[in-house]
Amino acid sequence: MDRFSFLNAAHSQFIEDLYQQYLKYPDSLEPSWKAFFQGFDFALENYGEDDNYSAAPSQALNAAAVNSFSQNGEIPEDIKKEFKVLDLINAYRHRGHLFTKTNPVRERRHYEPTLAIENFGLSQADLNKKFNSATEIGMPQAATLQEIITNLEKIYCDSIGVEYMHMESVEEKDWIRKWLQVNENHATLSADEKTEILHKLNQAVAFENYLHTKFVGQKRFSLEGGESLIPALDQLITRSSQLGVDEVVLGMAHRGRLNVLTNIFGKSYKQIFSEFEGKEFEEDVFSGDVKYHLGSSKKITTANGEEVAINLTPNPSHLETVASLVMGICRAKVDHKYKGDYGKVLPIVIHGDGAIAGQGIVYEVAQMMTLEGYKTGGSVHIVVNNQVSFTTNYLDARSSIYCTDIAKVTNSPVMHVNADDVEAVVHAIRFAAEYRAKFGKDVYIDLLGYRKYGHNEGDEPRFTQPNLYKQISKHKNPREIYKEQLFSENVVSDEVLKKMETEFKALLDENFDASKEIQKNTMDIFMEDDWKEFPLCKRGALQSPVDTSFDISKLKELAVQMSTLPKDKKFINKITRLFETRLKQIDANTLDWALGEWLAYVTLLSEGKGVRISGEDVERGTFSHRHAVVKTEDSEEEYIPLRHISDSQFDVYNSHLSEYGVLGFDYGYAMASPNTLTVWEAQFGDFVNGAQIIVDQYLVAAEEKWKIQDGLVMLLPHGSEGQGAEHSSARLERFLTLCANENMIVGNFTTPANLFHALRRQLKFGFRKPLVVMSPKSLLRHPRVISTFEDLANGQFQPIIDDATADAAKVEKLVLCSGKLYYDLLAKKEELGRNDVALVRLEQLYPIQEDKIAEIFAKYANRKELIWAQEEPENMGAWSYILRNFRDTGIQVIAPVPSGAPAPGSHKMFERNQTAVINSVFGTNDAPNSRPVTA
Repeated sequence: MDRFSFLNAAHSQFIEDLYQQYLKYPDSLEPSWKAFFQGFDFALENYGEDDNYSAAPSQALNAAAVNSFSQNGEIPEDIKKEFKVLDLINAYRHRGHLFTKTNPVRERRHYEPTLAIENFGLSQADLNKKFNSATEIGMPQAATLQEIITNLEKIYCDSIGVEYMHMESVEEKDWIRKWLQVNENHATLSADEKTEILHKLNQAVAFENYLHTKFVGQKRFSLEGGESLIPALDQLITRSSQLGVDEVVLGMAHRGRLNVLTNIFGKSYKQIFSEFEGKEFEEDVFSGDVKYHLGSSKKITTANGEEVAINLTPNPSHLETVASLVMGICRAKVDHKYKGDYGKVLPIVIHGDGAIAGQGIVYEVAQMMTLEGYKTGGSVHIVVNNQVSFTTNYLDARSSIYCTDIAKVTNSPVMHVNADDVEAVVHAIRFAAEYRAKFGKDVYIDLLGYRKYGHNEGDEPRFTQPNLYKQISKHKNPREIYKEQLFSENVVSDEVLKKMETEFKALLDENFDASKEIQKNTMDIFMEDDWKEFPLCKRGALQSPVDTSFDISKLKELAVQMSTLPKDKKFINKITRLFETRLKQIDANTLDWALGEWLAYVTLLSEGKGVRISGEDVERGTFSHRHAVVKTEDSEEEYIPLRHISDSQFDVYNSHLSEYGVLGFDYGYAMASPNTLTVWEAQFGDFVNGAQIIVDQYLVAAEEKWKIQDGLVMLLPHGSEGQGAEHSSARLERFLTLCANENMIVGNFTTPANLFHALRRQLKFGFRKPLVVMSPKSLLRHPRVISTFEDLANGQFQPIIDDATADAAKVEKLVLCSGKLYYDLLAKKEELGRNDVALVRLEQLYPIQEDKIAEIFAKYANRKELIWAQEEPENMGAWSYILRNFRDTGIQVIAPVPSGAPAPGSHKMFERNQTAVINSVFGTNDAPNSRPVTA
């Protein structure tokens, strides 16, 4: 831009010439000019080098003034003052949010320096002087300093405080600046719009009052003090639908959830009232959940006539967990339902002020904003800011000034809004909708309100905040405040207001009475349209065999195709040799683990299914086995073989260094795309402990709590390889402890064929269940871990693999095991020639294939010993689970001694432990073998 457009042509050209001289030869300038340019750097801090913002030029100044300061080299006082006014404008843009009227129940903290004009070298005598700098804030012409300050106060220091000057994008800052200057950053609303806003406020306030009266002392996590959230959401959905959004996915914790369910999602009031009665659910198989955790999916018609699908994601009490699922759900819908159009789906996440500042997953999710594998086209974050977290004051809840300071990490704008000023709330919400639609990035709205009661309605908040709650007890709710405003504006009459309240009260009474007739509560299926082809799994269905076979000639053809690199691209020699080795394996009919996995994916793709793999380093694979993405040597151009097989969507993404956030994202992705095999792989299996909340709250319990099916696959590298306590155990025992009612599948596979069939089975089931795989490390390249095309094409998943070489009549010791240990035991058995020992592998630990295990026990009826062998310490691994399931069989365990760590740090101790287990199985006393540290 012309940096000096607020000056007249003569001034600006002269100063521009001096500035160019300053850039080239700063010491050649008269000292006062040099200091002048250094001090201000002429608004570059504001606008950046490429800012294209321009304002109307000022009226011409006296040419004699130009001649005067061009001759004597001094800066005229009026020019100095213009730049001081510019500095004041800049300060309002940077710091005006610190001096707003945004807190409805407390005095704001005091910040220094203030925006007093004396702090900018201006005085009261300047208030009536006109300055051309006024054009920089959208004023049509020069204006007095007092008029400029009044304008700035309205834009930056009224009921909305704006933070955007931290952003790097000149284009975005320019757009925001212009948006704020329209009508001085205040809403322009018609009488009908104001009446509709009052109607939504009335619903929000009356609903909470009704619950408080009818269900005294019951937890409901009321919205009182933040009721303007309801018109805010209503306006956000309406405005976004006008901007092209067809579907909304919303995530929020409990505060205000019941209000959102009824007054945004249209859940019947009688159903909510019935849930307060604590009735059982119709389906006995479901545990159900508390009313303020449940989700909902509806299609609504906005005030403007657009139809929008809206989804409220079910969530547990782990407040911010749901945000990651919202992002995954939205991305799946973008990928599959809306064919890559990010403008069609809007993620909305509603936070509490304590949670957004205190929970680490907020940061993990925020960092997804522009990542190729995780972006959603921008999210709207709304903070229901109660200024209290349970009993903790905000000064004890964060070190940052604002709870929304996470926004600065992603250069996202923030609007802090007084929640009592509902028109300001609506204005801010419209900004959020328009900014997100324009730039596809996150935006944050901080609704500063209060919490009328304690954390739940049974708490006494005066115990910890007596002064605050003394003020709150005397404070009018947002409906009363807005009602008085509209009454004074003659927008609505007193009769209309009373009618609105009376009719809504009658509606609630009618629904309250009707709720008494409901015998049992029902649970809606979240995103039912997406799951109509997948009925819930019937008990025992997981035990039934599933046809996962595939035509062998087509299988071989696909194997060659996916393992052949294009001749016109130059890859590094190691990659070329690796793919040549794969072709040799294919030719020799010896398929290793990587080929088994790849062939599962490629066959599903050829059948029209989608595949998504996500996690740290999954493109290459942590142990350099997958190479799903290869790069050319010189340009680093990516080549993804499985994208050249069919038109089906294959995605593989290295994630950022996050487990909790990414696992939640991928769980959400699988929740919204039942025809896609969604895989999350941990870099090492023990890293899943960083995402344990997703496992506990969603993976294992969501079907019982919320009727949610999910077919997510978790690949967790597991096994004692001599690497120490870390990276040895994916905590198999934790998953087995969480298994019940066929809620998931847990396996520890030993053959590529079983991996192939298990992965294919995920999409061949007529329902969806999570699959947890204790993936191998050393077995990835073990010479005995191979399968044939016939195993893949003609076989099926084997939950239990018998000892093919055992003569049952001679077997005295039946050893059950799983995973990598099998190959160590097999090598010893063959070395010793022990035909009295049978090694049987439990490939699928949960659910145990009961008919098959009964056959095994019957076959080896002559056994004298029944052993469970594991390499994990006795207090870990599968032993306690095995004992629980085989308690009447006399089974005994062979395992390393109990330990607080999954594996020893000493490699010598590791060798001793492994050898001790093997010796115990075979009754030998051999010295420890030297085993290399692998993987």
